[in-house]
Amino acid sequence: MIDSFKTPLVIVGRVLLALMFIYAGFGKLTNLEGTAGYIASGGLPMASVLAVVVGLLELLGGLAIAVGLQARWAALALGLFTLAASVLFHKFWAVPADQAFVQQLMFMKNLSVAGGLFIVAALGAGPVSVDARRGLVPATA
Repeated sequence: MIDSFKTPLVIVGRVLLALMFIYAGFGKLTNLEGTAGYIASGGLPMASVLAVVVGLLELLGGLAIAVGLQARWAALALGLFTLAASVLFHKFWAVPADQAFVQQLMFMKNLSVAGGLFIVAALGAGPVSVDARRGLVPATA
């Protein structure tokens, strides 16, 4: 690929990955009761506390990835969270057949997102990021 496209693609990729989490985290934090109810439906304890923790993780982690601030750690945390949420809440193997397709689709989408997050965790935020300005990533990609 032409090297001149690398930096813009890294920025766009980071922002697109982050948007899902920023939007979801904001939604969770502005509807804590509904979020806690959904978490409780998955059989998890302390649903109200988890609702706040998950909302903050998604919102702050998404923002960190978008701007490239501690992006490796944020991406690792969100990647692991995404895998756990997939197994806990998208059990396509354990739902009625009429629900299995959508749950499997959500599960596979989450696996793909986690893969993208693990790439960010491994390679960093790229040259146009807060991390790069702080000297935490190489100046060139």
